[in-house]
Amino acid sequence: MSDHDIRLGRRQALQRLLRLSTGRTAVSGAVFSTAAAEGQIEEPLSQAVRTALTAAVSAAAPPEPVLATASERQAYAQWLTARSAQLARWLPQVEERQEFLQTLWYEGRRAGLSLSLVLGLIQTESAFRKYAISSAGARGYMQVMPFWMRTIGDGDESKLFHTQTNLRFGCVILRYCLDREQGDVPLGLGRYNGSRGQAAYPNAVLQSQRRWQLQVD
Repeated sequence: MSDHDIRLGRRQALQRLLRLSTGRTAVSGAVFSTAAAEGQIEEPLSQAVRTALTAAVSAAAPPEPVLATASERQAYAQWLTARSAQLARWLPQVEERQEFLQTLWYEGRRAGLSLSLVLGLIQTESAFRKYAISSAGARGYMQVMPFWMRTIGDGDESKLFHTQTNLRFGCVILRYCLDREQGDVPLGLGRYNGSRGQAAYPNAVLQSQRRWQLQVD
């Protein structure tokens, strides 16, 4: 089995776990400015959902994209170059920026998400601040609430300031929220943010997403 097949199998397994936990088909979408970060609302989870989400965030492998073909390598290089230039205003250090983008590519694709949507969400939630903490206690790039570490993680809240851990949890939770809302992106974003039913936050993320869109997403 090739590395490409292994990567595809892992992504499909994650999406299958989340589909089974929600009873819906995974659908990702994409649309925003600046809206105040709130924080995910802790909801009771069934054992099946808890098990699926725990499996989805565990066993984090190094975030190294597996690019099996020349076209995949070209697409990744094109995306990385364009996104790095845009991100420089927020993350001026080249090494930090490269680590962030490589990890985001790996985790976003693993969860079956639009990368521009994830970038738009992060810009809205934390303005790309690794150590951001909201008034609600949400942490890191994707403003993950600490209760998620207790619910589906190992309980160590400090790990939410680790790049891969934060992006892994954030992408898995976003995938879960979108699936819970049957692929409705505004409602899924609102559920993620803890402001479901209010237009300001999803509109902000979607507007921001447009700035990060590229043919390769």
